Amino acid sequence: MHASRRFLTSMEPDSVFVKLDISNAFNSLHRDRMLSSVNSLLPELAPYCHLAYEEPSKLKFGSYTIYSRMGPQQGDPLGPLLFCLPLQPALLKLTSPLAFGFLDDISLGGPTSSVSADMASLETDCADLGLVLNRSKCELTAKDLSHISNDSFTQFARIDQGSICLLGAPLSTGQALQSSLDARVVELDRALNRLDLIARQDALLILRSSLGAPRLLHNLRCAPCADHPTLDAYDQRLRKGLEDILNINLTDTQWIQSTLPIAMGGLGIRRVSSLAIPAFLASAVGTLALQSDILRQLEGNQDPSVEDLEARWRIESGITIPNSFPTHIQSKWDQPLLHRTFSELSTMLSEKIDQARLNAVSTQHAGDWLCTLPITSCGLKLSDEAVRVAVGLRLGANICEPHTCACGVPVTAKGEHGLSCQLGFGRVARHGAVNDLIYRALSKAGFPTIKEPQGLLRSDGKRPDGITLIPWKAGKSLVWDATVIDTLAPSYLTASAAQSGAAAAIAEDRKMQKYHAFLQDHVFIPLALETMGPINTAGLNFISDLGRHLTLATGEQRETTYLFQRLSITMQRFNAVAFRGSFNKSTPDKDDNDI
Repeated sequence: MHASRRFLTSMEPDSVFVKLDISNAFNSLHRDRMLSSVNSLLPELAPYCHLAYEEPSKLKFGSYTIYSRMGPQQGDPLGPLLFCLPLQPALLKLTSPLAFGFLDDISLGGPTSSVSADMASLETDCADLGLVLNRSKCELTAKDLSHISNDSFTQFARIDQGSICLLGAPLSTGQALQSSLDARVVELDRALNRLDLIARQDALLILRSSLGAPRLLHNLRCAPCADHPTLDAYDQRLRKGLEDILNINLTDTQWIQSTLPIAMGGLGIRRVSSLAIPAFLASAVGTLALQSDILRQLEGNQDPSVEDLEARWRIESGITIPNSFPTHIQSKWDQPLLHRTFSELSTMLSEKIDQARLNAVSTQHAGDWLCTLPITSCGLKLSDEAVRVAVGLRLGANICEPHTCACGVPVTAKGEHGLSCQLGFGRVARHGAVNDLIYRALSKAGFPTIKEPQGLLRSDGKRPDGITLIPWKAGKSLVWDATVIDTLAPSYLTASAAQSGAAAAIAEDRKMQKYHAFLQDHVFIPLALETMGPINTAGLNFISDLGRHLTLATGEQRETTYLFQRLSITMQRFNAVAFRGSFNKSTPDKDDNDI
C-alpha cells in the first residue's frame, strides 16, 4: 500500500495504475500446475501436498457429493502458498515499474504501453493456469482518465485518483480516506449500540480488543491521516459509547486516563487520534526496504508524509531517533508519546487523593482484572454494578450521590469512603476469599495446607492465616498472613500520593514486626493487598513463586497470570461490596456476598 501510494503521488501524465481481479481465483487454479510448482520449488512439501490433492476433494451438499478437482481446498493452511507458487513466475516476467501481487489481487503501474503489454502477458500465463481476469471488477486510475483509450482496459472501472483503494486501505488523503474513515465510524456506531445490550465486563473487553481502535488500525498504518477531523469524531463516539456501557459520566481528565494502556492506569481504550502517528510511522518506515524492492527503478520517489510525521514525532516525544531504533515496532513509536501524556495527566491532578489513585492503578498487576476473561464457572465474572464501581474508582469518577454513611461520615460522589469505613462492610468475607485463593493454590501446587493453625500463636493470641504442612523453602514450612488496606484511606493518603504501593509496604512492615517470632523456624510471607491494586513486594514474589509451582504441577504456563487475575477480580468484587455498604443502615456484612 505504501509503495502504491508513493507511485500515485509521483505518477507521470502518461502513466496508469490498474488493479486486476481474477475471477473465482482459488477455485479455478489447475491442480496439476499447483502440484508441479510445489515439486520444483518446495520439494520437501511435495509428499504432503500430493497426499492431500491427488484425489478429488469431496464437498457435501445435503445428500449430494460434489467432487472438486480445482484449486486448494478451502480452509487449508497451505492454501495461499499453493495458489501463489504457480502464479509467481508470471509476475516475475512483468516489466512495469510497479508490479506486485497479494494472493489473487495484482497491481500494475507505469506507462500505458508497458502496463498494456504486461496485462497481455499475464492473461496468457493465467489462462495456462486456469485463471481468467474478471474485467468488470478490474480498476483503472490515472491523472487524466479522459486520455486513456487503450483497448486493453475495456470494461475496466475507471476510478478517480483521489478515490482509489487497495486491499481495504485508501491510497490518497482525499475522498478515498474520507470514505474509508466514514465507514469505520458507521461500523463503530452499530457496534456500540449492540455492546450496550450485553454484560459490561464482556462489552469492555470486546471494545478494547476488537471494536474500538483495532477496527481502524489498518487505515492508520496505511494512510497518513494524523489530524484528520474524522479521527476526532471517532474518538468522541468511543467516549460516548464507553460512558453508555459503563453508566459513568467522564470528565476530560478521566477520559484521557481511560485511553491510556492498562499498565499506565487506563482502560486500554486507545484514542485513534493519538495512534495515528505511531501506527503510520511503524508501517511506512519499517517497510522501506520492501517498498524499494516493489518500486524498483522508482524507489527514489520519497514519501513526504513520512518526513513530516517523523519531524512532528520528534517534537512531540522530545527524543531523536537512534540508529538502532526498531522502526517496524509500533509500540516503540507509541511509548514516548504515552509517557508524555501520562506526565501531563499527573500534572493535572492537584489533589492528593487523585495522585494516590493514579499511582496505585498504574502499578504492576493493578489492572489484571481488566485483562481477565469473564468466565462465570471460574469465578471471574463481575456483575455490571461491580464493573461500574471498579472503573469509577480506577478513574476517580462520580459513582453515587453524596450521602451519609451508616457510620455517620459524609460520603462524596466518588464513593471511596466505603473502602475504609470503620464498620468494615464485606471485610470479613473479603479476607476469607483471599485466604481461600491462597489455600487452594497451595494445595493444587502440591503443598498440603491448613488455615489458622491451632498451635501457632502470636504473643497476642492471634493466629496467622495458614501454614504448609511440608517445607516450602530451605526445609522450612510457609506461614502466611494476608491483609487488605485501603489505598485512599486518610491514614495512608499522604504516603500513597508520594509513592505507589506505599500503603502495602507499611502493612508489610507491620506484619513482619507482629510475626517476628516466626521468622527463625518458618518462611513467613506477609501478603498485603491494596484496594486500588498494588501488592507488597514480598507478596508479589510469593505469588510469582506459587504460580511457578502451579505450572510445574499442571503444565499450564499461564498459572501465574491466572492467579494474579483471580486475586484482582476478588478485590474488585469486594470493593463493590464495600461501596454498597455505605448505603446500608443495617448490620455490616449482611447480604454483602450478593455482588
